[in-house]
Amino acid sequence: MGQVTCDIGISLDGYSAGPNQSVDQPFGDGVGDGERLHAWMFEHADAHADELAAIVAADAFVMGRNMFGPGRGEWDPAWRGWWGDDPPYHAPVFVVTHHPREPVVMDGGTTFHFVTGGVDEALARAREAAGDGDVSVAGGATTVNEFLAAGLLDELRLHVAPVVLGVRGWERLFDGVGPLGLTAVAARHTPEVTHLTYRR
Repeated sequence: MGQVTCDIGISLDGYSAGPNQSVDQPFGDGVGDGERLHAWMFEHADAHADELAAIVAADAFVMGRNMFGPGRGEWDPAWRGWWGDDPPYHAPVFVVTHHPREPVVMDGGTTFHFVTGGVDEALARAREAAGDGDVSVAGGATTVNEFLAAGLLDELRLHVAPVVLGVRGWERLFDGVGPLGLTAVAARHTPEVTHLTYRR
């Protein structure tokens, strides 16, 4: 059985998104289109090639509903994710949601499966799909916090942008998770982002 890993980009004050997510504001109020958090991915990709490769290296993925799309309530069947016809995952993705939906098959080997039984069911299905490979928790902060609180992550990789978002009233990474049981094992600093790795 492989490891359960997580990559998530956050601000110095711990936010990966803001409130009022919409099609026009995928990251919510106060974050814009995410360029403040993720400039390192797009403007400096060559300098962070190893970290970018690791983000999509797993054999199955878990994500929360807000990571998949801005909708709430029943699904809009026309919505197929933020990433176009060929999402970057190229593996099964298990979306934690309260609303059932048939799987969405995309180009490149990505299929989104919608799981209504919480993170435990999503992880079990992802482990089965991954076989001996790794499972990655793709976000957002609410879902990652559930995995942290339950002690389900073997490795956490934080990508901390040197910005303060100050989006008060929204959930931050580590809110309410308690002691983590993780040990810092690596750090790499650049002007655009600091990469931090923790392991159980």
